[in-house]
Amino acid sequence: MNTEQLLDRITINPEVMVGKPTIRGLRITVEQILKTLAGGITTQELLGDYPELEPGDIQAVLLYAAELVGEEQVFEVGKGA
Repeated sequence: MNTEQLLDRITINPEVMVGKPTIRGLRITVEQILKTLAGGITTQELLGDYPELEPGDIQAVLLYAAELVGEEQVFEVGKGA
């Protein structure tokens, strides 16, 4: 699956989860998946807990997060007087 196909799995709809990015319009947010993975849950456990998810969905979440971080810009703030 290419980058565009993966990112197409991430949807934003103001009527679903208050407009937070979700996976394929499901009521499962990118944030939920990232926090779950960061908490130590494995991909296999996650897929078991959410049978509606597919392995490509997890890849899509990680790619989406990487794309956001990749767009970040850091600016040095002037030092105190």
